[in-house]
Amino acid sequence: MAIPLRTEEELAKIRIACKLAQDVLVMIEPHVKAGVSTGELDRICHEYMVNEQGTIPAPLNYHGFPKATCISINEVVCHGIPSDDRILKNGDIVNIDITVIKDGYYGDNSKMYVVGDIPIRSKKLVEAAQEALYMGLRAVKPGVRLNEIGKAVQKYTESQGFSVVREYCGHGIGTEFHCEPQVLHYYADDGGVILQKGMVFTIEPMINAGKKETRLMGDGWTVKTKDRSHSAQYEHQIVVTDNGCEVMTIREEEEKAGRISRIMVNI
Repeated sequence: MAIPLRTEEELAKIRIACKLAQDVLVMIEPHVKAGVSTGELDRICHEYMVNEQGTIPAPLNYHGFPKATCISINEVVCHGIPSDDRILKNGDIVNIDITVIKDGYYGDNSKMYVVGDIPIRSKKLVEAAQEALYMGLRAVKPGVRLNEIGKAVQKYTESQGFSVVREYCGHGIGTEFHCEPQVLHYYADDGGVILQKGMVFTIEPMINAGKKETRLMGDGWTVKTKDRSHSAQYEHQIVVTDNGCEVMTIREEEEKAGRISRIMVNI
């Protein structure tokens, strides 16, 4: 398994792409409200990326994906295709997944948004999805097995009464959208991969309020929970450092909350 170890020169460019990717998630937040379509949200993001940032939306035309963003609502686990027909309503939970390309380097992240008043179970699910990501981040340091990330995510998620999706995972990223390693969010064989300084990848657990099983819809992209329970996901792009990791897509709101920091020292 050839996992790239990024140079400082590469990391400088990846950081720029990551900062731009998280900026889109911050920019779009005021627009996520009842009455707006996911198609309109996609257009706002697309125009911002191209016209304001000078970036390329990585999902657009990637293996035929038709939009600039992935927007997944309620029982949609991932890869939701934005549409003018899908109007947000009170009580929806929404994941927006943004990946940009800047000067040939990729920045990838996602977060959950809530529309109006949501049920208590949905609120708990969204909060658990974020904490599951943070549990994964705290497991990262050089010298540990890759599957320690999945172990931490799974243990926490199941302790909260939720399940971890198996079919979709985090991934290496940098000069490609997807490369090695594959980062599972549950405990499984990792092929013996040991984390090393300079590895860049995403951690992006998808957790379900019901059972873990999913189904792929007829459009070839949209993934839903098989039991139609709600699903939630947060994603960050990181690089392994000397004693932990750097969260390259961290948002100011997270730093102010104090639950994670850009530089994670995981002793």
